[in-house]
This record gives sequence, C-alpha cells and structure tokens, in this order.
Amino acid sequence: MAPSGSRNIKRDCRRVLYWIPVLFICLIVAWSYYAYVVQLCIETIENLGEKIVYLVAYHVFFIMFVWAYWQTIFTKPMNPLKEFHLSHLDKELLEREDRGESQQEILRRIAKDLPIYTRTTSGAIRYCERCHLVKPDRCHHCSVCDKCILKMDHHCPWVNNCVGFSNYKFFTLFLAYSLLYCLFVTATDLQYFIKFWTNGLPDTQAKFHIMFLFFASSMFSVSLASLFSYHCWLVCKNRSTLEVFRAPAFRHGTDKNGFSLGVSKNLRQVFGDQKKYWLLPIFSSQGDGCSFPTCLVNADPEQPASPSGHAAINRSFPAKPLRESQSRLLSNGQTWTDSEGTEDKDREGMWTPLLIIEWLSCTHC
Repeated sequence: MAPSGSRNIKRDCRRVLYWIPVLFICLIVAWSYYAYVVQLCIETIENLGEKIVYLVAYHVFFIMFVWAYWQTIFTKPMNPLKEFHLSHLDKELLEREDRGESQQEILRRIAKDLPIYTRTTSGAIRYCERCHLVKPDRCHHCSVCDKCILKMDHHCPWVNNCVGFSNYKFFTLFLAYSLLYCLFVTATDLQYFIKFWTNGLPDTQAKFHIMFLFFASSMFSVSLASLFSYHCWLVCKNRSTLEVFRAPAFRHGTDKNGFSLGVSKNLRQVFGDQKKYWLLPIFSSQGDGCSFPTCLVNADPEQPASPSGHAAINRSFPAKPLRESQSRLLSNGQTWTDSEGTEDKDREGMWTPLLIIEWLSCTHC
C-alpha cells in the first residue's frame, strides 16, 4: 500500500475515534431522557399536575441544552482571512532567507497594514509555518484540526471541535444549559431518590433508573458548575483558556488584561449588543474575529495614534466584505466601537478534572 494511502487510513481512523466522547455524551443524554420522562414522570409520579409541570420544564431545559450542544459541535471554526496569508512571492522570499532577522523584516513589511498588536514573547511577528500566514491577534494553530483558529480557546474533545470565535458563545450556553438540566433533574428526582432508600417505591425497574439518574445528574452538576464558573470568569476578563496559561504579548511586553475593556463590554463582545439574543444559541458576537479592541498600557509605535495621543485601540478590518462562508456566519455581527480599557485585579481560575482534560486537549503552535 502506498504511504499516502496509509496516512489517509490513519487520518480516517483518528476522525472516527474523535467522535467517541461525543457519542458517550449522546448516550448518557438519551438514557437520562428515558429514565426521567418514562421511568420517573410516566411510571412513578402519580400526581397529574406534578407530572405535567415536570415534563414541560424538563423539555424546555432539554431542548435548549441539545440546541446549544448541536451548535457547538457543528459550527465550523473560523480561519484567518486571505489578507493574513502570504502571497506566493512572499513565501518564496521567506523561504530563501536563512537569517531570522531578515525573515522578520519580511513579516514586518507584510504585517504593517494588518490590525495586529500581539507579538511572540521575544517581540517577533507571530507567523504560522504550517498555514503560511501572519497570525491575527488571539489566533492559534490547532494541531488536531491542523488549522489556525480565530480567537482559539481550546480544542474540546467533548464536542470534537475547536472552541473559538465562531462558537464560544454556543459553548458557554452549552455549559449553562447542561448545568441547569442536571440541577433540575437532581432537584426533582431527590424526593424519589429518598423514597428509594426508605422503601417507599414499588419494586420495579424504575427505582434503579431513579437511583442512577440522581447519582449521574448530581456528579455532572459539580463538574459543570466548576467549568461554567471558570468560563464566566474568562468572559468577564475577556481572556481565553490559552491566554490564561500564556498572557498575550505586545510590543511593550506581556499584558494579561490587554484585551479587557470592562465587564459590560467584555460580555457584549461574546454575546452581542442585543440582549434578546444572549440566551439563544444564535451567533451574535461582535466583530470579525481578526481584530480586537485593546487597552494598551503603552503606545505601539507601529500603530497609528489617536488624536488624544494614545495608541489607537481599534481599526476596522477588513474594509471589504468577508468571504461568503463567513458573511453568513457573521450576518448578525456588529462592528467594533472605540472603548476605553479598565484594569481589573486578577484571580486564579477554578480547576476540576474536567477542566484539566479541556486544557490537555489545547494544542497550538
């Protein structure tokens, strides 16, 4: 068999394996639906009013949870626009240069007209050798997807997708609705779980579903509460998981609060200006994912200064419409508005085994 054929088979096998965590979640959710709706509500609960209230409320949480989960899984991560990609001529020039400083001169020339504020820790232009592009701010290369992802947060095995600019709102809502789903199941199942231990339930298979349903929902609630709290903190601080572990570097040095504009404006960057869409898994985030307002502590000499003498914190980009696939995704998107940054005190994030798994899946160049 040809080497290329062998590589294709391995790649296809990896793609199948990547769906195992998603399949596991789907099976758990399907069983919980059967256990709650059929075994608890239909077979066990005798009061008709209680049964109706439980079923209606349960299906509201269930629909919102599944909707957000679906959007997180099947929303494609956005990649940098073609303006950030090197032309064929620039790639040839870069490959011919052996010295790092000469390569940086080429990259600086290319990045001169791009809305880029971040650098590497050594002060160099951030360049992806696999994608052959100048990385936009907050963009990272995912080794699982083998692509550069705009505002990459992490690669999540539980959704088999990169969590980034295009689906971070969906991911946050997925955590919120899955937590509410588990808390609701735990709370409404509690009295029947107690009856199980006091022999107050008839001796049928329903009692075992009720017992395991309580254990599963309560354990997931603990993990989801920690993970959801952590991502709420990230949203309020306007940071990604990757930026917590490695603060973004600007020309004046690293600045963990470099993109923070205050809690209110940070929330609007993720959820949008129209509050009626905040709780719906519908794309409403601000911007194009390629450029972000900053609250730079020191002026960047390579960026134009505002009339007040401070570094310009925003440049509209791109001037021309986005390509078709991204225009559809950003149909509700808003353009950035100039904002003043605020300094916030930092605190450590909260860690759980589930969050550690999330971090271990974060891979980038």
